[in-house]
Amino acid sequence: MRVLVADSFESSGLDALRASGCEVVHEPALKDEALVARVAEAAPEVLIVRSTKVPEAVLAAGPLKLVVRAGAGYNTIDVAAASRRGIYVSNCPGKNSVAVAELAFALISSLDRRIADNVADLRAGVWNKSEYGKAKGLYGRTLGLIGLGGIGSAMVSRAQAFGMPVVAWSRSLTDERAAELGITRLDSVLDVARAADVVSVHLALNAETRGLLGADFFAALPEGAFFINTSRGEVIDEAALAEAVRAKGIRAGLDVFANEPGSGSGEFHPAIVDLPGVYGTHHIGASTDQAQRAIADEAVRIVRVFAETGTVPNVVNLARATPATSTLVIRHLDRPGVLAAALDAISTAGLNVQEMENVVFEGGEAAVARIDVEGTVVADTLAAIGAHPSVLDVQLIEL
Repeated sequence: MRVLVADSFESSGLDALRASGCEVVHEPALKDEALVARVAEAAPEVLIVRSTKVPEAVLAAGPLKLVVRAGAGYNTIDVAAASRRGIYVSNCPGKNSVAVAELAFALISSLDRRIADNVADLRAGVWNKSEYGKAKGLYGRTLGLIGLGGIGSAMVSRAQAFGMPVVAWSRSLTDERAAELGITRLDSVLDVARAADVVSVHLALNAETRGLLGADFFAALPEGAFFINTSRGEVIDEAALAEAVRAKGIRAGLDVFANEPGSGSGEFHPAIVDLPGVYGTHHIGASTDQAQRAIADEAVRIVRVFAETGTVPNVVNLARATPATSTLVIRHLDRPGVLAAALDAISTAGLNVQEMENVVFEGGEAAVARIDVEGTVVADTLAAIGAHPSVLDVQLIEL
């Protein structure tokens, strides 16, 4: 299997891909038109990226079957275009959770102690202990979490180690799970904003979360609260945050921004980082050696499983629900041509197959096929399927 790695990637991961029999092309500087041209030339079946953007032009350029995002988020990949073209998109969730949580807490502590300002003044020859000796401290202050996936969950234990009570909102968070974690579940992001001294955001970027935290959210934050975003810049209204910094003394630690450069270096100057009380880092949350090794190992596992079985771990673009209206359950002798005849009858009836599986009973004599179809199944179709001499039974289940 030919694999193009169009981004920085652990050398151990490259070696593991080659050891598993893959033909590996590693060109970490590929971007934009150069990436399109290289996909057309190298004709890879698998593309692995980290921050490199994968628009439809890349997906259309060659015989790609799988795009692996060596990280958790996948908003840099045109997933809709991949789905239209039957290309799997997979990611590596949870492998950078500790690294991102570590940075989030570093930003919290840095805001409280104004570490960046301390360093800047010392480098400028200014001694100002009277100004910088005014930190509130973190013990007893409430941490509010927006999102409680792997990273958000990693934040909980760290907050508790600092003596910070935790409140949280997540679509998937239940009272039972909150009790297990020792935190308080709240009903909305506004409730978290009102209750917390420090808010840290850990959301994937999608249609539901884009711009989720806007002017009403920042208006609900207490005066002087801390706001941390290590997820994606587009989940917040940056202008509304800037206004809250100016008007309410909100202090912000931001590792992510809207419209970040697509490369590892370049010109980039978001206006918000010029505001007093805003600390910015360079989207480095996952950038620890530990996290990158774990992500590389997971990306290799995804490719290896795909090569060996045709299935894709962590796939993000398979339909969660189909328009299937019925399931045909066909028990049959395990003989050649049985499923072909059944599918021919389904096609003749104008039914559209949505999903199907065929499993064999122990001993290899018989099997059962489950075929989800869209459309109305009539008695003649059931009779046509059941007429095959190797079919034992046909059952129709309405969905």
